[in-house]
Amino acid sequence: MLLGKQHQVRLALCCLIAGGHLLIEDRPGMGKSTLAESLARSCALAFKRVSFTSDLLPADLTGLTVFDPATASFRFQPGPIFTQVLLADEINRASPRTQSALLEAMAAGRVSVDGTSHPLPQPFFVIATQNSLDQVGTSPLPEAQLDRFLMRLSLGYPDRAAERDLLMGKTVPTESLVSTLESVQLIDWQQRCSQQHCSQNLIHYVLDLVQATRQCGTGLSPRASQGLLAAAQAWSLFEERPHVTVDDVQIVCAAVVEHRLDRGIPSEPDGGAPLTQALLQQVNALR
Repeated sequence: MLLGKQHQVRLALCCLIAGGHLLIEDRPGMGKSTLAESLARSCALAFKRVSFTSDLLPADLTGLTVFDPATASFRFQPGPIFTQVLLADEINRASPRTQSALLEAMAAGRVSVDGTSHPLPQPFFVIATQNSLDQVGTSPLPEAQLDRFLMRLSLGYPDRAAERDLLMGKTVPTESLVSTLESVQLIDWQQRCSQQHCSQNLIHYVLDLVQATRQCGTGLSPRASQGLLAAAQAWSLFEERPHVTVDDVQIVCAAVVEHRLDRGIPSEPDGGAPLTQALLQQVNALR
């Protein structure tokens, strides 16, 4: 259980409710894996962890076709990707070929092996962690893969009070967490999220944000605009409102768009969001 990180935890839940995938970037030992496993346990979802080392092959992730002597036939042996919550640990240490094996799964909820498509369990949620790019053995993710992640979060150092509680053992072990949401309820929340009312003015506000990024050449994709709206809908659902406001969009904006604007290379080492702040100020000034 993470101490003093309520905002980041809530954003991670929004990402899950919105049906997206989450990228967590930070230094080692900051609680990235703890957050991933805690989310899975609290929602009673099947959880698997894969360390993305340099020698990890795509088949190690997706599975492969093997010969079964008992039946004298070939059968598909599913890999660890066949789960509901997949922790792709240190994704930026793996080869681009292995990273790309996640693309189809993240986009379509299925994997193809030997020409056969295999559906993944639902809901399917990827939480990828990566160390800061100044760490040894890391490389930036390609833009196509960055765009598959609805949000990027950075946990940062805990405040003094939270770290004191950590040192005094005032934490709940991940193994003892009790699920508060079943997978069926989670799917219901995801459906409710998509039904949150968005006014025409709100839609135009999102369009203004997206169009502003396209004027300087770093433009957000239509997938990004859909993700921004979905994340804002999830946040409004947590606020127990039937409609989405501009404030909802602004709260989730940095987590959704910053990694797309900076192309995965943060301009501030402390996880700030200068590009998003400038974008919000620019659009608000024009309106």
